[in-house]
Amino acid sequence: MTEKTPKKTLQEYPAGLFLWQNSAAPPAYGSRQIKANLETMFGVYELLMTYVIRVIVCSSSSDSHSLRYYYTGVSAPGYGIPEFSIVGYLDSEQTEIYNSDIGKSVPVAPWLKKERPEQWLRKTLTCKANEDIFRHEVKIVMKRFNHTGGFHLAQLMHSCELRDDGSIISYEQFRYDGEEFMYLDTKTGTFIPTMAEAQITTQRWNSPDVRAGERIRNYLTQECIDRLRRYIVYGGEDLERRVRPRAKVTHQKSGDVTKLHCQVYGFHPRPVDVKWMNGEDEVHSYETTNVLPNPDGTYQIRVSAGVTPKDGDSYSCYVDHSSLEEPLLVQWEPPHVVFPRPVLRAGVIIVSVLTSVIAGVIIYKSKCQR
Repeated sequence: MTEKTPKKTLQEYPAGLFLWQNSAAPPAYGSRQIKANLETMFGVYELLMTYVIRVIVCSSSSDSHSLRYYYTGVSAPGYGIPEFSIVGYLDSEQTEIYNSDIGKSVPVAPWLKKERPEQWLRKTLTCKANEDIFRHEVKIVMKRFNHTGGFHLAQLMHSCELRDDGSIISYEQFRYDGEEFMYLDTKTGTFIPTMAEAQITTQRWNSPDVRAGERIRNYLTQECIDRLRRYIVYGGEDLERRVRPRAKVTHQKSGDVTKLHCQVYGFHPRPVDVKWMNGEDEVHSYETTNVLPNPDGTYQIRVSAGVTPKDGDSYSCYVDHSSLEEPLLVQWEPPHVVFPRPVLRAGVIIVSVLTSVIAGVIIYKSKCQR
């Protein structure tokens, strides 16, 4: 049974070809569904956003710059989540955004306002076309998995990176409900399925009459790199800004468990590595907040770990940042035992009584010996 497709779909513009020629925007989300599925919806979305952050942090380097775009379409918009969105990042800094709620592509980074007005109009038109494509493609992918309803999310990420030595690295990946669906092998220019349900799509996009991978590879190594170079010029001063982080260690005790908190603040750029260590071993069970912006343009983050200190333990907060020549280690000092005043008074009385008793015994024995 053949599937009916609208005039513009990813089948006609394989892998978002129309989208590639003018990419600029933010990621999408969406959901208009029953309350019972709400927790699942936000769970999947949170998983994807965690993945996005990890990709950004792990690949950022002072010796290279990268430009990334995240496209997201959902099956059921609502609850404050747009049906479609695109987000752009230069290294770790968000540059621009488009979603189905605002209906236009807008700059997020102040320095990107240097782009000409006609550029933003062009990006908006492209994003609207991509929105139509994704709306249809979400339904197609759902059919591949025999999903007839509920909240489902399709996401695409592509990036181009310019290394300090002039070399170029590019990447493209499709995900469905938080799992990798297929990716582009940039060496061969072909799409590789990572799920059985993706085989039909990859076969078509890799076919001789389509060759979607080759076209997208050309986009990532040419137009994407040209835009990256332009953005680097726009945001050069901000990209080169380095502010050292400061760290403060505190604790809270609850029963036998001590909650250690490491507040790291005042750093720039955004990527930072913060974790708790016990000697040379990493404490794997911990909680962390998102990296949050400060009013002065710097960032902050807090990482906490619940521990049960034992003799010989030595806990410290480890902070690594591009502004530091070597990682920062802030030692946690266990609190000294302080006795309440009533206990101290009782102790003094007991010691006095014992002293008197011992002295009396000594005097008594000395008299008896005479």
